[in-house]
Amino acid sequence: MTVIRGTEARRSETANGVMTTFASPTQGGASRSLWRVDARPGAEGPAHDFDAEQVWTWLTGSATVELGGETYQVTAGDTVVMPARTVRRVLADPDEGYAAVVTAPAGARALAADGDGDYGVPPWSA
Repeated sequence: MTVIRGTEARRSETANGVMTTFASPTQGGASRSLWRVDARPGAEGPAHDFDAEQVWTWLTGSATVELGGETYQVTAGDTVVMPARTVRRVLADPDEGYAAVVTAPAGARALAADGDGDYGVPPWSA
């Protein structure tokens, strides 16, 4: 068993928010990655894909999730299962943003929405 202290959580910042890694292959040797997303108000994530399923649970705030050609409004307490090979985009509420916890298999790779590119394993899930 590995204990990862809160003070050891790894933070990755992007233009849209902060990802805090709780566990991953390089943080605790986990076979799944678990991280928190704190999205700034009005943040618009890019359209992209993944080669593995992700599960998102919203803790605070709200967002619009574009997933596989459908649009969903989500708020605190909602969970979205995002299948592999399904283009997705998450847009934060313009006034409050959101916080969500996300999990995916170790090594899950981000892909271009048009299927013409591999962005690799994001640093918050590596």
